[in-house]
Amino acid sequence: MPPEKTTKLLTKRKKFISVELPSVKSKIELIADTPEQLNNRTIKLDLTRQLKGKSIEGTFKISLENNKATAHPEKIKLMSYFIRRMIRKRISYVEDSFEVPSQENMILVKPFLITRKKVSRAVRKTLRNKTKNWLEDYISERKNNEIFEEILTNRLQKSLSLMLKKTYPLSLCEIRTIEIRRKLNPEEVPKIKEKPKEIKKEIGEEEVIDQFKEIEDEKIRKAEKEIKEAQEKAEKIEKTSKNEESTALENIEKLETPKKRVRKKKSEE
Repeated sequence: MPPEKTTKLLTKRKKFISVELPSVKSKIELIADTPEQLNNRTIKLDLTRQLKGKSIEGTFKISLENNKATAHPEKIKLMSYFIRRMIRKRISYVEDSFEVPSQENMILVKPFLITRKKVSRAVRKTLRNKTKNWLEDYISERKNNEIFEEILTNRLQKSLSLMLKKTYPLSLCEIRTIEIRRKLNPEEVPKIKEKPKEIKKEIGEEEVIDQFKEIEDEKIRKAEKEIKEAQEKAEKIEKTSKNEESTALENIEKLETPKKRVRKKKSEE
């Protein structure tokens, strides 16, 4: 009988394929045969290390760009234990949830604010309404990647906090959740309104507002006020001490004068 033929199964070894994350300026490696296998896959990442201790979980969708795997954020969520760590006694917090269209998709936004001290219901309502109006205008003029990048780099939160500071100063201003819900129809895409020259604030436009300068100026004003108060307090203490010394000397002189008179009488006798 002829010998039986043996067949060998050839298996491809999977390899590590690098995936770029342009929104956080880093790379990760995933196991796959080819970059095409990673197309349209979603991954969850803990971004705490990339964001220097800020606890955020991100959901990214992989797409092929120039035969390279690139992941763009679909959802960003602030961890609940990070919020619990920031909450203190005798404060108020403001939260909201609404959907707003960007230039590409319908986006769910959940802002979260913490005030420095306890405030009334009217102040909380004003903060909530101003936050919603500002975010609606801000998101409707931008694309998804730009929105997520500005949240991850904390630029959006700083601009929002500076705007709300006129109503009431905040100790925390964050976007608790932002998520892409669905693609917009062409008629649903909001039109970008042209702003007057005097209120343009974006980089590359005529006027650029330095947000950090306002914070630094406030700190300088606060320090100067404290120094002035300390000087006035020291002057008051010095004046009171001088007055006390003068009154003490007068009392001593009054006590000494009868003794001098008695000595003069004795000397005359």
